[in-house]
Amino acid sequence: MPAVITQAQLRSYIEQRLAPLACSFSQAGDGTLTLRVFEPQSGRVDLVVTGLGVKALQSEADVLRMIDELLYELDSNSLGQVDLAP
Repeated sequence: MPAVITQAQLRSYIEQRLAPLACSFSQAGDGTLTLRVFEPQSGRVDLVVTGLGVKALQSEADVLRMIDELLYELDSNSLGQVDLAP
């Protein structure tokens, strides 16, 4: 059985992959996370995602798929304002 991804690991994966954008996380009463992705210099918010369930992310592959979805949303919303190419 694969190791469960911790919140700290999840946050680290997301922050590293979405750089140079900044991320802030808050935890809801039901244990889900809200992720706010923003441009650190201006504070412009590029994406807000609520209801991220850490328990549903059982492997690094699950996390990477979710990050790919976040990148797609950012690309769709940013109109090319931020380059997040690896």
